[in-house]
Amino acid sequence: MFKALRFFGWPLLVGVLIALLIIQRFPQWVGLPNQDISVKQAPQPALPQQGPVTYADAVTSAAPAVANLYTTKMVDKAKPHPLLENPEFRRFFPDAPKQKRMESSLGSAVIMSSEGYLLTNNHVTSGADQIIVALKDGRETTARVIGSDPETDLAVLKIDLPNLPAITLGRSDSIRIGDVALAIGNPFGVGQTVTMGIISATGRNQLGLNTYEDFIQTDAAINPGNSGGALVDANGNLTGINTAIFSKSGGSQGIGFAIPVKLALEVMKSIIEHGQVVRGWLGIEVQPLTQELADSFGVSGRPGIVVAGVFKDGPAQKAGLQTGDVILAIDDQPAGDGRKSMNQVARAKPGDKIIMDVIRKSKELKLTAEVGMRPPPAPVAEEEQ
Repeated sequence: MFKALRFFGWPLLVGVLIALLIIQRFPQWVGLPNQDISVKQAPQPALPQQGPVTYADAVTSAAPAVANLYTTKMVDKAKPHPLLENPEFRRFFPDAPKQKRMESSLGSAVIMSSEGYLLTNNHVTSGADQIIVALKDGRETTARVIGSDPETDLAVLKIDLPNLPAITLGRSDSIRIGDVALAIGNPFGVGQTVTMGIISATGRNQLGLNTYEDFIQTDAAINPGNSGGALVDANGNLTGINTAIFSKSGGSQGIGFAIPVKLALEVMKSIIEHGQVVRGWLGIEVQPLTQELADSFGVSGRPGIVVAGVFKDGPAQKAGLQTGDVILAIDDQPAGDGRKSMNQVARAKPGDKIIMDVIRKSKELKLTAEVGMRPPPAPVAEEEQ
């Protein structure tokens, strides 16, 4: 028996091993499912792929057109002498001087044209008594404010110097997430600084920073003093105006925001031409169409915005729009996002006619409104310093 096992054992073992190998390599031969995993392999590139080893050419092209800003303004002291604030004392001594102190701040600006027009942030220059512009070539001069737009946090400055280096404009509407981004500015007043990152996101809104938000997000380091500086692409073309950061420490945490150059250029041209930004206006307040509201209005499954308020004698009221109406579309553009729809109206020129598809009490209407001019925002009272 033992001799028989030795005689047949090795062939049997070899047969089992061969069978296991066949099952592993060709399971379909024995009726088992194929265990191969389908993966997509990139083809071998004909040439080695590598990025540039330097962005010095982009910086050389853009940096001369980015200036440092130094602003100063006089503000009331935080705790004035009680006697100076006494109404009876002020009645007898109306000319008694108030206690003041000088406040200074830092920022950046971008030279947009050789004629001397610069773009920066409104929060950098707001209330400033003096604005000093320091160019990369060492020249310094004072700037005057041509106009500002708090609703986009932009301001246009003018300086009078010869041979100004103007930046080359890029196309902010064609940038892609993952593109290289360079931020140029004057962080903490240390002098012009360049940082690098990528485009992290586009179309950021609902951040509560401005009325009209369409931010480019980047992880290129942006710090205090970078506000109003340039966000440029890998070729040195301007794609945005650096504006704000999201930070719990006050320094860069890799979440910075820039105003797209397309929007910034529109604002600049309007300020230079009209002294202010001319925006279309309907005179309505809107709110999102929640599922509960959609069910109650009978428009479930359709995008829309709810009219929460109508300004008296405004363009919307004159067109017949009422509180509680649901706007489904404006000029055939779906109105699923209130902010986007109001931005669409803002881009229209006063006097333009727009058609709104509206549902009122389960009835569909078409209303035509003549766009008006958006009133300037009410001035915000400055807090006591």
